[in-house]
Amino acid sequence: MKFSVLLMFVFSLLFLPALEAAVYKGQKVYVKKCRKCHGGGQKVAASKRMREWKKLLNRKNKGIKLANLHLEKNKAKKSWKYFDSKKYRKRARHLKDFMVEYAKDSGNVPACN
Repeated sequence: MKFSVLLMFVFSLLFLPALEAAVYKGQKVYVKKCRKCHGGGQKVAASKRMREWKKLLNRKNKGIKLANLHLEKNKAKKSWKYFDSKKYRKRARHLKDFMVEYAKDSGNVPACN
């Protein structure tokens, strides 16, 4: 019994940084690709609730709903190449983690520099 509890504790310590890294990676993606048009992450992430961000950036469609929002607007023409790329689809899960972590109803505030 003690061994299994200890084993679970060790595994939780090993995987905790991996979970945090996804939010950090999402913040990096936001700062690099989104900040120029949308400004600081506080305003954008807090513009929607956690559920809305999960819907826009769900794992099944690899963020295609958020991409389509940008691809449909001429105002977002500068971002079309990125949202139509494999790179975006690969990083969408990290962006989702960041947006959900700092959504309107999460109570968290990002510090995007």
